[in-house]
Amino acid sequence: MRIKLTIVLSLILSSSLYASVVDELLTEYRATGVETFSAKAGKALWSQEFINAKTGKIRQCTTCHTADLRNEGKHIRTGKIIKPLAPITNPERLTNLKKTRKWFKRNCKWTLGRECNAQEKGDLLLFMQNFNGE
Repeated sequence: MRIKLTIVLSLILSSSLYASVVDELLTEYRATGVETFSAKAGKALWSQEFINAKTGKIRQCTTCHTADLRNEGKHIRTGKIIKPLAPITNPERLTNLKKTRKWFKRNCKWTLGRECNAQEKGDLLLFMQNFNGE
């Protein structure tokens, strides 16, 4: 009984943590003038191809993270395993504001060749937060 209660409480706490981080970031992005965000637009950005200006190679989020956010990914250059991005599979995702900001900055620069704007970040956050395999 204690184990079940611990599991349930952990799930509730982790889902409220990622909800609060996502809500905080969306509020921050709205302050830049963005009115609405779209998980559908985030999904499109997730699979969009970008040409790396230095190498000429095609990059996209799915290159390292896969199309299914419930799966582990693998960094294309280092080979390092990347834990699933979907909070439904990995309750630790989107629970740390500092890490979420850091990885957006680093990964957008690597994939898009620039930092993502507020619209793109918000769309991607909704896509990740609501990902259920579709």
